Amino acid sequence: MSPKRTPLTQAHVSAWARMVRASERILQAVEEDLKTACLPPLSWYDLLLELRRAEPVGLRPYQLQSAMLIPQYNMSRLIDRVAKAGYVERRSCDEDERGQIICITPDGKSLQRKMWPIYRSVLEREFAAKLAEGGAERLAKVLQPLSSATPSMPSVVSISGTRSE
Repeated sequence: MSPKRTPLTQAHVSAWARMVRASERILQAVEEDLKTACLPPLSWYDLLLELRRAEPVGLRPYQLQSAMLIPQYNMSRLIDRVAKAGYVERRSCDEDERGQIICITPDGKSLQRKMWPIYRSVLEREFAAKLAEGGAERLAKVLQPLSSATPSMPSVVSISGTRSE
């Protein structure tokens, strides 16, 4: 027996469209501000943040892919670009001769710390300034069932630029 389907209403469609538009607008603003500051794209920040959380062990590429929800071919290219720039390094994996562990370098840590104030500034300007703290708390509560539906979803970024559970 299949689960009962909830009918899709105009309210659902409207909420979905607004959530997507708001997300895209804010992410575009982050990307623009990073570019203006001559910094790499947000995907680099996310990769470095996940690797920083995994210190000192590092992560296998499939673990990064799962945490960041990026297709494998994009993850491989992203790791290649960030490694070429010297912000991450590949280490051999003891459990799997063909496998590799990706670790953040000191330069990678420095870059992630440099990117956070730009990211934070956009969140303050484009999100916090337009949504009071109470509204943000209500929104987080409303969105909880959507984010908890995917167990591998990354945890939340704290105001210090690190992930919090």
